[in-house]
Amino acid sequence: MKKCLVFLSGLFVSCAVHAIGIDLNQPTLIRADKIEYDLRNDTIKTIGRAEISNKSGQKMTLSDSYLTRDGRGISGNDIQLWLGAHVYLESDNVKRDGDITIARDATFTACKNCDSFGDAWEISAKKVKHNQDTRMLAFYNMVFRAYDFPILWLPYFDMPDPGVKHKTGFLTPNLASTNKMGTQVNVPFYIYLSDTHDATVTLSYLTRENPLFQMEHRLNMVHSEYRTRGAFTHNRDGENRWYIFNDDIIELGQNARATIFLERASDNTFLQKYGFYGEQPYLDSGARVELFGQSGYVVADAHIFQELRNNARNYSVPDGNILPNIHGVYQTAPLFAETYAIFTGDMLGIVGDGISSQRMIGEARITSPWTLMWGNRLTASVATRYDLYNFDNTTMVNGDIYSGMKNRFLPSGYLEWGLPLLRPSENLTQVLEPRARITFMRHIRDGQFAINNDSVGALLSDATLFSSNRFSGLDLWENGTFADYGLRWSAFDSDGQTIETFLGQSYDFTKREDTDPNSGFHNGQSDYVGRIGYNNMRWLNLYTRFRLAKENLGLRHIENNIVLGTSRNFFNMGHIWSKQFIDAQTQAESIHEFAGGVGVAITDRWSVRWNAIYNMTNDRFQQHTGALYYEHPCYYLSFGYRRDNAIKEDYVGTTTFQFKFGISIDGKHY
Repeated sequence: MKKCLVFLSGLFVSCAVHAIGIDLNQPTLIRADKIEYDLRNDTIKTIGRAEISNKSGQKMTLSDSYLTRDGRGISGNDIQLWLGAHVYLESDNVKRDGDITIARDATFTACKNCDSFGDAWEISAKKVKHNQDTRMLAFYNMVFRAYDFPILWLPYFDMPDPGVKHKTGFLTPNLASTNKMGTQVNVPFYIYLSDTHDATVTLSYLTRENPLFQMEHRLNMVHSEYRTRGAFTHNRDGENRWYIFNDDIIELGQNARATIFLERASDNTFLQKYGFYGEQPYLDSGARVELFGQSGYVVADAHIFQELRNNARNYSVPDGNILPNIHGVYQTAPLFAETYAIFTGDMLGIVGDGISSQRMIGEARITSPWTLMWGNRLTASVATRYDLYNFDNTTMVNGDIYSGMKNRFLPSGYLEWGLPLLRPSENLTQVLEPRARITFMRHIRDGQFAINNDSVGALLSDATLFSSNRFSGLDLWENGTFADYGLRWSAFDSDGQTIETFLGQSYDFTKREDTDPNSGFHNGQSDYVGRIGYNNMRWLNLYTRFRLAKENLGLRHIENNIVLGTSRNFFNMGHIWSKQFIDAQTQAESIHEFAGGVGVAITDRWSVRWNAIYNMTNDRFQQHTGALYYEHPCYYLSFGYRRDNAIKEDYVGTTTFQFKFGISIDGKHY
């Protein structure tokens, strides 16, 4: 009987006993027409057909076998071996002497009975030799077959046995094709250094561009881990182009952790052109140290940025490198009742082209929450904050260039009231909660000193109401006294279905300076903001956030998100629309964008997915991707594309096609 050898199962059949992990010192069942046990030589001999099985369910059948108790000597004929639900081996004859096992006329498949019309793939060989010492398999005169059709013949081939978790060698190549650089063949080479240390080097051959070299390095230690990846090419224009990303995490005991991160590229378009771009607007390099305890924490970090955008607007991101940023928080135990204090400190240094600024901020806040009669909730809070700035050749809000010291002092406090009104029933529980807060602050004429520190600006939304600082960052100050108020209704049932609505507004009692017409804040009443959400916890999740003009309830801003379906059949869509103004009277071009995806399971094994971002303002796709997937128990393949319509410097949008194929054994991809 001519059949097979299992070498990719997780345990190689190096001998009849070791092959299926059977240890005769462990509970093992041997059935045979006749069994002879030699007490003197400690050997077992079976006559006729025999079956050996272990407690994990693996089993082997063979005839006329001979095996020693330690498994170092074995021989048998007509061997059939099951190492898993679909992992199967057969061989005419197996013999083992010491560390060397030889199987003749052997065949292996990890797809036994996966398809009614045949095994997806199998490998057969005239002779297979396994060396237990080197853990290597040598195949002589081997044929790789797909559905019993011969695909590849090799006179000799060797590989590590599946008991080896890591082994240096080539991995499965994959193909890609772009309309700018031609066909790309990626050949990865895996380098094993230890069980916790390895690397992958990939050579990418491109038909219309010079080769690309890629590298990924991984190292795990007891209290740290290190990850590095990068790529390099010397292109046909004679330029050296590259990128390197690094992320290291080091545990410094139970209460401290350090992180080192590096993101750098040779230029602004390399990542995008070669497919490494993840839509990041800038690259961030630096380090972070975190100290944390039961009642507080301190974070110290530094950042050096590399801008990737063509037109990074001022006022939108910090302009310069952050060297350093230190933030600390400490919260006390309850002082009385539920009253507690929080102490916060911040230090920030920003260094740019010929400019620099440093700041120190300290704040102390006492908060006292109370639950009163009939369910009324009242929270009172008082705080004091002091800022000290040092500017060097820095552009101020009024346009002046300033060097020197500035300081400001801000006492503040708020009083917040809420009344959750609960109405439970057999099928549905409803909650109606009115909520209001009044915040008192010192009025300062200059709400912000300098541009491009840490404040992006002001944008009113339901998430910024009932906050001590409705602006982003710490440099932009709230100014004077204001009130927030709103009404929330929600309901939920025993099946987990939830629905929620909210509508609120802010009112400024103090006149604002230079109010941004797009922020939603105005002197006096602000625009109205709200949200609506529904989730049935099975196949539907809806969420909408919006802003309505205070004058006529006209729509000023809306964000929608919908998810329909399950993990294999789904539809999701995100949408944002925002009316923009240059000033209070002049309307500019609106922001209007769709992002969505769809997935369809055509059969149990075939599926297709598609994602896109469409800019309605410019009436064009920013990008779209799609792929066809086939998931077989024994192998997998995919064919996909990516279209990027970005235009930046020397980069003009490309279309990339990619093909992947790999073998699966017991659900694991190789």
